[in-house]
Amino acid sequence: MKRAKNLKGYSVFDRLLVVFFTLFALLMIYPVYYVFVGSFNRGLDYISGGVYLFPREFTFDNYRVVFADGGLWRAYFITVSRTILGTFTAITFTSIVAYAMSRKELPFKKIIYFINIFTMFFSGGLIPFFLLIKTLGLYDTYALYIVPCAYSVYHMIIISNFFRSLPEELREAAVLDGAGEFRILFSVAIPLSVPVIATVSLWIAIGHWNSYFDAMVYTSSEGLVTLQFYLMKLINSQNVNVGAITLPASVTENLTAEVVTFATIVVSILPVMFIFPFISKYFEKGIMMGSIKG
Repeated sequence: MKRAKNLKGYSVFDRLLVVFFTLFALLMIYPVYYVFVGSFNRGLDYISGGVYLFPREFTFDNYRVVFADGGLWRAYFITVSRTILGTFTAITFTSIVAYAMSRKELPFKKIIYFINIFTMFFSGGLIPFFLLIKTLGLYDTYALYIVPCAYSVYHMIIISNFFRSLPEELREAAVLDGAGEFRILFSVAIPLSVPVIATVSLWIAIGHWNSYFDAMVYTSSEGLVTLQFYLMKLINSQNVNVGAITLPASVTENLTAEVVTFATIVVSILPVMFIFPFISKYFEKGIMMGSIKG
């Protein structure tokens, strides 16, 4: 029996799904909106509560403090630079390994593949890794953010599956033209794999952008603090850092650590919010083609 349709051609179940996912989306969006609203409210007024949808006492003072904080911008630079350099390094090195693993003629391929898979399920743990970082001379250095993240087995599997799905005739034509393996990789394979490369690159970039644990455990220098680690310390702090800016007493009296932290969070997420829409279109195509082909 046909389901009862409303005037717009949707069943009752379809309408319930729309309501459910609309409420779910609002639940995901509201925490970000709540932080955004709080970042524009005066601190002492915010403490009294009741600020949910709009700032009750609107002010830019919280952002004035954030923009004057030299430690924040230093952490911002570290995070932005590690995100760009780390993503480029990781996607380049992982793509090279993925291309090699996608070739049937690779010697000892099964053994290499087994070793890679083994590392996905077993690791030495935090203390052995810490000792390894110290032994390699990476402790408290900028290279700590790049070298350990230069390769991912999971990303390699996705990219290699995509490479394996490319027409073999293209590689044969390139070989006839005298192209070597690196030339084939960078001139043929990667240009034809933009969806999966963009998808994996975004995963890597978000991982670098959100990282704080490596800065917390493997560094001791203030000059290597990442944005998320700086933000975590700010959230746990009960003091307001007014930086180098001179503010009237009436302004500083209204500042609280909570609203300044909200403003810092907003500043920290803006780059991701602006970049994500331009790359998100590759998600579905890149993930599907990189996972089901093989």
